[in-house]
Formats: sequence, C-alpha cells, structure tokens
Amino acid sequence: MPTASVSFDQMVTALVPSLSRSLAERFNVFRVMHHGTHEKQLSNVFAWLLRVDGTHGLGDAFLRIFVERINRGLPAGARLPASGYRVVQEVDTSGYEGLGRDIADIVLTGSQASIVVENFESSDGHGHDYHRYLAFGAAGGRQSVVALLCARREPHRQTGGWEQAVVVTYAELLEDFQAYIAGAADWRRAHPQQHFFINQLIEHFVEGSGAVNIEDQIAFLTTMCETGESARYGQLPQAVAAQEFAELVAQHAKRQFEEGRETLTQVKRSLKRYAEHTLLGQVNGALLTGQVTDVQAQLRGQWEWSVTLGRADSQPTVLLEFGPTAVVENVRAPEPLVYPDYSRVFVTRQGAGQDVGLIVQTEVGLVEVLAGLSGDDIRLRDAVLAVISA
Repeated sequence: MPTASVSFDQMVTALVPSLSRSLAERFNVFRVMHHGTHEKQLSNVFAWLLRVDGTHGLGDAFLRIFVERINRGLPAGARLPASGYRVVQEVDTSGYEGLGRDIADIVLTGSQASIVVENFESSDGHGHDYHRYLAFGAAGGRQSVVALLCARREPHRQTGGWEQAVVVTYAELLEDFQAYIAGAADWRRAHPQQHFFINQLIEHFVEGSGAVNIEDQIAFLTTMCETGESARYGQLPQAVAAQEFAELVAQHAKRQFEEGRETLTQVKRSLKRYAEHTLLGQVNGALLTGQVTDVQAQLRGQWEWSVTLGRADSQPTVLLEFGPTAVVENVRAPEPLVYPDYSRVFVTRQGAGQDVGLIVQTEVGLVEVLAGLSGDDIRLRDAVLAVISA
C-alpha cells in the first residue's frame, strides 16, 4: 500500500497539467513592464493610491481602506484616525541622532498619528531599524505605528522589533480595494483608464495570471476525488483548509522539482559516459570524414541537458538532448516535431550560427539511459548517423 507521501506526490503530478494551464501567462501591463519586481516601483503605485489628490480620482478611499487594515492589527483602543494624512515617499528616518541614513518607503503623517511603512516582498525589515522608524513617526507627540506592506507573511523573519509591526499583505489590501471598486459604478464610468490600471494591479498581485477555465476546474476536482483529497472541501474554515492544502502541494512540488533536477543530472552523466565509451566508436566506425573527435557536457542554462559530439573537418556539431533542452531546441528548429515525447532522447544538428538545423526524436528512453544502454544497442548510433547524413 503506498504511503501518504507517495500518494500526495502522485496527486501533485496529476494536477500539474491543469495547474500549468491556469498559471499560463496572460496579458498584464505589470508583467509586460516587469513592474513591481522592485519595491520602489510598487511603492510608487501604493503612494499614488494613498494620496487624496491623486489622479486616480478616488479621493481618500484607498487611504481609508489601508488605515482600516492597519487598525485591525492594533490593540483595542489604539485605532488610528481614518484619514487626514500627508503621504511622502523615501523618507530619511535617521533624525538628528548622527546615525546613518535609514530610508522608509512611505510615511503617512497626520495631526494625531503617523504610519511608517516598509514595503518589501516578505514581512521582513531587511536591515532597517524598527525602533528608529517608530521614533520617527512619534515626532511631535503623534501616535506612531510601523507597518510592513508585503506580498507574504513570514513571521520568522520579523526580528529586532519587527515582530511588533503591523503586517498588511498586498492581497488583503487589494481585495478590500477590489470590493470598494465593485460598488463604485459612477467612478468606473467616469475613470475608465484608472479603472483598467487598477484592475491590472489587482489581477497581477491578487488573482494571479488568470482565471481557471471550467475544464481545468473539473480536471482539478476529479484528481482531488481520485486521490482521496476531496474531503478537504468539507473542512472549515475553508480559507484555512485551502492554505494548508496549498502548503502541502508546495512542499511536495518543491521536492519533486529538486529530485527531477537530480534525475536530469544523472541522465546527463550516464549519456555522456555512453557517448564516450560506446557511441563514439559506433559512429566513427561508419564515417569516413567528419568523425566525432570529442564528447562534451559543459553547457549551462537552458542548454544544460545535452551532450555535445564535436566533429572533425569543420562538420556541424551534433548534440544528444533531452528534457528541458529538447523543449527549447524543438521550438527553435526550422521543422519542429509536432508531438514530441520528452521521455526520450533527441538528436540535433547545428545549423548556421547557433541555430538548430535539424531535430530527431530517438527510440531511446530516459529510463533506459539511467538503467544503462548495452554495448550492442545501435539506436542512438543510427539516429546520429541519420542526422549527419540528412
């Protein structure tokens, strides 16, 4: 009987097709411009939304939503005023202490309270001084709150005072904002460009790359039922059940990914040894010119999963390729294979420059390579000779 771990690994594998389709990239202005990949970029957007006089035309709506999120993280009786803040970016919080500069991403200053915001991917002060931020916000006798605005909560990273900061995630903040926008029909009609931009922001940072179509939803549900995981749909609260399931999937997917890379490495090692000790002699025994003179496996990146057969007489290089590299090369080939089987080894011939001149799928499977090809197996030899002579 399979262990729970093996069963869950099988489920993750079964879910990959529907998950990969649901994660397929759709158009989004933030992805096109690679915007939000640096904290300063995203701070610009949030600061724009927080400013009452911003060109978004929403007045203090986003500011109130943000402050309400902050208030949820404060003790009873310590709530901040809902609005009335001046918004400034890139503020030096070092004061007059003679210390080095310590720049806060966004500072909201009101007559009674201040909010000093550190915007980062995770809930991590990443080297900034929490106590200095807190003291800076308290200038003038104001109530001071330090907030971490981030993509995800990681409490173990909150040290040195940052464990006292109020954490607000992009998803929480933008989901509240999305609900507000949904009820602002007059604003949507009057501000179509701003509405589009904000929808793109929400889609990128909250909803992900796109909604899952109904076929993939059914495939996902079917896999959950077939693998004994469907009981999770009856667990309450559902938000907790979903989070626990996501974390389990992530753990198993991470391990499968890591083990998959190790398998690719083992295939490469085995294929190189076979090419050196068997294939080289087989191929050269059938060639009068352009013989294979060396075997290399030193390429990296997307071409890492290949073994290069260097040839004499300035003849085009031939490569044994598999897995991710075969995917890349098939796309680049002048005549791509229509239904490639990536459980097999491929042979390519170099074309002009670094282009692929020809790609052929062999009958040799990766499992066979790992198990060890016999000395009288001529399938790779025949494939290499066919590519050379084509």
